[in-house]
Amino acid sequence: MNYALRIPDYYKQEIEALKGDTSINQFIVNAIAEKISALKTEDYLKQRAERGSREHAISMLNRVADAPADKKDRL
Repeated sequence: MNYALRIPDYYKQEIEALKGDTSINQFIVNAIAEKISALKTEDYLKQRAERGSREHAISMLNRVADAPADKKDRL
């Protein structure tokens, strides 16, 4: 798919400074992919949160033994 894109000069300057060895086209394609991923992740987490239950989470936490942390888990 080809798409004519007008980029304001101030964005073009930022892209040039940040893109490294990649082309501007590849930089923009990667930015689009990252944005799509972020939006899908947000939607997924909202759906999971809607299925969740505070009572269930608290009941699971209450099942944890009252013991000190393992040595490998200590800071």
